This record gives sequence, structure tokens and C-alpha cells, in this order.
Amino acid sequence: MSSNCAVILAAGQGTRMKSSKPKVLAEVLFKPMIDWVTDAAVNAGVEDICLVTGFKHEMIDEHFGGRFKTVEQAELLGTGHAIMQAKDFIKEHIPGNVLVLNGDAPLIPAETLKAAFDFHMAGNNAATVISAKVADPFGYGRIIRSRDGKLKKIVEEKEATQTEKIVNEVNSGAYWFSSSVLLESLEGIIEKHDKKNDKAIEYHLTDAVEVILEKGLNAVAYDASSPDIVLGANDRVQLQLLNDIARRNILKKHMLNGVSIPCADGVIISPDAKIKADTEILPGTIIKGKSVIGANCDIGPNSIIEDSVIGDNVSLNSVQCYSAEIKNGAHMGPFVRVRPGSVIGEGVKVGNFVEFKNSVIGDHTSVAHLTYIGDSDVGSGVNFGCGCATANYDGKSKARTRVGNNAFIGCDTCLVAPVQVGDNAYTAAGSVITEDVPDNALAIARSKESVKKDWVKKKKPYRWQK
Repeated sequence: MSSNCAVILAAGQGTRMKSSKPKVLAEVLFKPMIDWVTDAAVNAGVEDICLVTGFKHEMIDEHFGGRFKTVEQAELLGTGHAIMQAKDFIKEHIPGNVLVLNGDAPLIPAETLKAAFDFHMAGNNAATVISAKVADPFGYGRIIRSRDGKLKKIVEEKEATQTEKIVNEVNSGAYWFSSSVLLESLEGIIEKHDKKNDKAIEYHLTDAVEVILEKGLNAVAYDASSPDIVLGANDRVQLQLLNDIARRNILKKHMLNGVSIPCADGVIISPDAKIKADTEILPGTIIKGKSVIGANCDIGPNSIIEDSVIGDNVSLNSVQCYSAEIKNGAHMGPFVRVRPGSVIGEGVKVGNFVEFKNSVIGDHTSVAHLTYIGDSDVGSGVNFGCGCATANYDGKSKARTRVGNNAFIGCDTCLVAPVQVGDNAYTAAGSVITEDVPDNALAIARSKESVKKDWVKKKKPYRWQK
């Protein structure tokens, strides 16, 4: 399919979204709708893509960072007019075929696009309209077939007769066209409008299909057998519906692949996440981005995993993990935060109210509770007592702390970076460590205890009297 291309319509303003962003950047399962569509095209084997943008087109350009070609539709004069803006791009793919998709219809999968293309090529079609049968066809263009099942025409809602309105097979807005035939049919649309002297000019792709049929070329409808592919979103209510459908589909896919989700309440999983079999996802867990989770894990309840890699046999109870790695056999939580750049080693044990920031934690280290470890390199077999912290920021710059293997960091120790604690070294509880601690040494950094007898009787007589 290397000679083929795709044109994705992404010029909608999304006024009813009441957003400062283009409609196609509205998210379904934390992923912009336009990304669902471009990924479907790429996964179907079409990597040369042109986006037809409009409202705040620079935001779409920035979002993709030059990955795809873009053209601007300054005036919204219909889907056919949008395709006309990409005619130079389409010309570059003659001979070949062009896939046309709507940027706000995220639920059409790559498998459907591939199957429609195979159907398109097998029939030597000039145009293949991807259709679906829906329970309520109101508002959609109807696919009208002749008695022998061939595509006769596509009728929009406002132009349909009462008999045609009963038809429940509708146009999804996705098409495969012969590139050369599509460009010729667009010229035919312009000629038709010129002849009609139509002042309220709008050019639609359905008009292009009509021109192709009039020329006696093959224009057919491919029934995708999935009503979800036609769904788009014009407001936040419809967007929530898309999220709900997509969420159920993603959860079902993972469960069929061996992931256990005993109660789906509050469970949201990104379409790009990968989870191995025998892992259990508990309520309130949100898995975002391109996270990868291994086998035999317990994730949740109430955990957030974003763009992170989780190994096998990991337990995360009320853990928030962002752009980090947690290796095999780690047990963490509740109430743990792992910030970007952190790597938690194998078999690490982490208790409640612990935070890691840009730190590497060695295998089988234990961080019991109430501890902050930032910008640190910690060896294996280390034990952190309660209430420890690495003071990594002096107000101007950040420095790293290094802790050697099998070190013991006593309760309420503050390690003031840059500082290094050696292998098998100890720090006494309540110490503020500002100088390096050699291997096998004990560091005590606290003032000598002073006891003043009868101080309360002398200074706080009212407390004594009580």
C-alpha cells in the first residue's frame, strides 16, 4: 500500500465543544480524536497522510510536529471543497488510491480500513464508500442500493424521501478512491455547480460519488458491520459517549487477552497501553499513554500509570507513576508517587506516603514510609527508615545524592546533596548528613542531648499547677 495516501478532514471548529482548541484535538481516553484516526490509517498501511486543517490550524501543526503534511481550508465549503485543498498532494499519488477519513470519527479501526481496501481492489472500484447499519439513522446520509444490491446513490437527511429515511445503512464518511478518478470527479462537481449557477456553493464528497456513478464507473458501498465507526462528536455530551464506548471496547479486549478486571468501576485504559495476561486491574485505576504492564501484577485500587513500564509480579496500591519504570517484583503503596525519570529496581518494597523524583533505586531496597527521595542514585539492599529526605535543591541548582549498597539510613535522616553514603554505611536517626560517609562507617550528625531538670516548674508554672 506504499503508493496509497490518506487525506484526513480536520478543519472543524467544534463551536459546540466550547473549547479554545480545534475539535479534532478533543480527547477520547486521553488521546486526541485525530490521533485515533491517523493511527488507524498508519496501522492499515497508509503512512503518507495529509491533514486538511482550519480553525487554529497552528495547534494541529504543533501537535504533530511536522509528522504529516497539512493544508488549510480557509472557508468551510463542504467535504468536497476540503479535498480540493489537498489536490496537489493527491496528484503525487497517481496511480494509486486515496483514503478519506474524518478527523473527529475515532472509532473506525485499522482492520476495517484494510478490509475495505481489499474489497476496493478486488472489485476494481473507482470509489468504495464505507457504510454501517445503525439503530437510529437520523442525520446521516443514507446508502440507497438498487435491487441487485449495488450502490445507487447517497441521500442526505434533508433530501431523503420518507421511504429513504427508513433505510438504516448510512455513510460513515470514510472512503477509498482511485486518486485520479477522485480528482476528475471533483472537477465534475465544479462543472455541475457552474451550470446550476449555485450561489450557495458547497462541494461534498457525496457529489463526487454521484459523478463517478454517472460516468458508469464502479462506486460501491462496503458494509463494515459495526455501527460505532460512524460516530463522531460535536459537543461534550457526544464526546462522553465516545469515551464510554471506547472504554468498554478496550476493557473487553484486555479481558479477552487474559487480564482480570473484576469490577470496571472507574477503570480507564488508554488504547495504546499493553498489559500481559494474569494481571489484575482493580477499581479506580487509570492507565494512560503508552504504558506497558507485565504479567501477574496487581494494579490498584486507585492507581494512575502514565507512559510507564511496569515489570512482572508488581503490586501497586494507590500509586501514581509518571514516565518511570518499576521492575519485577516491586511492591508499593499505598499513597506512593513516582515522578518522571525514576527507575525502581526489582523486589523493592515501598510503604505509605513515599515520593521518588528522577531517582534510581537498586534491587531489594526498602523505603518504609514518609520519605522523599529526589535526584538520587540508591544501591541495592538499602533500608530507609521513617521520615527520611534527600535535600536536592538549594534554591538555585539541583544536586544528586548517592547511597551505596546495603546502607542503612536511620529514621528522620536528611541527606543534603551533593553527598555520598558508602556501601554498608549507617546514619543515626535524626541526622542531617552534609559530608560524605565512608564505607562501613556510622555517621551521627545531631546535637548532644541536654536535660534541664525542673525546667517546666520554673518556666511554665501554669502547666505544673494543672
